[in-house]
Amino acid sequence: MIVALVPVAVSYATAMAGPSNSNAFVRSVEWLRGQGAAGTVAQIESLYYRLTAPDKGGPNLKSLPKVGVKTGVASGGNRPNVIGGPTATAAYRPPPVTPFINPPLAGEGQWQATRPWLAGNPPVLVTTIRNEPDYPRVVAGLAWIDAKSTKVTLNPGRQEPSVQIDRGAMEVPLALRKNLLATFNGGFKLADSNGGFALNGHTYSPMVKGQATLIGYQDGTVNVIDWGQGRAAPKSATFARQNLPLIVDNGAASTNPNARCHWTATTDCGPIMIWRSGIGVDAHGNLIYAAGNNQTVSSLASALARAGAVRAMELDVNNYWVSFISYGLSGARQPTNLLPEMHRSPSRYLTPDDRDFFAVYAR
Repeated sequence: MIVALVPVAVSYATAMAGPSNSNAFVRSVEWLRGQGAAGTVAQIESLYYRLTAPDKGGPNLKSLPKVGVKTGVASGGNRPNVIGGPTATAAYRPPPVTPFINPPLAGEGQWQATRPWLAGNPPVLVTTIRNEPDYPRVVAGLAWIDAKSTKVTLNPGRQEPSVQIDRGAMEVPLALRKNLLATFNGGFKLADSNGGFALNGHTYSPMVKGQATLIGYQDGTVNVIDWGQGRAAPKSATFARQNLPLIVDNGAASTNPNARCHWTATTDCGPIMIWRSGIGVDAHGNLIYAAGNNQTVSSLASALARAGAVRAMELDVNNYWVSFISYGLSGARQPTNLLPEMHRSPSRYLTPDDRDFFAVYAR
């Protein structure tokens, strides 16, 4: 038995000794998944989330988390590096998000600029909303990203995607931080996502028909689509990231049963309430991100559709992997999590990270 356990011990020790910004518990769980125990881990997670799910009803919230940057933080010498300007011609701004629960709380569904002095031409807007009427204390965070004034990039992490690829900095490159507006998490590990991964005109993991795809093009446009092309992304694509089927299509929550049966590395069709994140595109080509704790696939899809997404897909899940961070000042200064209860540090993507992620820059 001791001899048989030697390779296991070596494998575990090697995994724990390798470079990573994840804690020991998470790394141990990921190691177990990689050793063929993904199904067992998923069953344990499923049981845990069912036991810890919130009860229906209960007292309502008195206020929502504050979002955006604190008023007055950017004055004087900090303004010259912003895009547009306080006197620029007003650009398109999405309408407020209609509340799910009435009466709404102060600021609910009202978009706030992450850089207040750019409110006339906002590159990134954020808000919060209670999106589960049966659970009035559950809050989702929303972020709107203007496609015309921003550029989105996909950045490989240290361990994901699990393919041979030039991983670059595995963090927001120092040379690009002066224009950094926001960062957010990618999708599931490739082994769990049943989808492809393409970067800079090269497809590293084959694209899969029928899978939801966040794709960016050389002209700066971005889109969320139901993939109907071949196994390779077009050369005009700067990136393409797939993750399960669409959860919003034609502006409504998808009726595709397969979209609702995936929540992690399992196919559990129950209404599992966990940390979830998703990304969608509105009718104007702008991106909408949503995330929150105690979300089901249906509630996440409803929040994205209510915010204006015509198509949307789920991204990563679980509190350790969900992150949306805005930067109140140029140079990646004043990083702020979309929701205060987001588990990871707002400086997460300013050091090498284990997972792939997206970065949003001012054009």
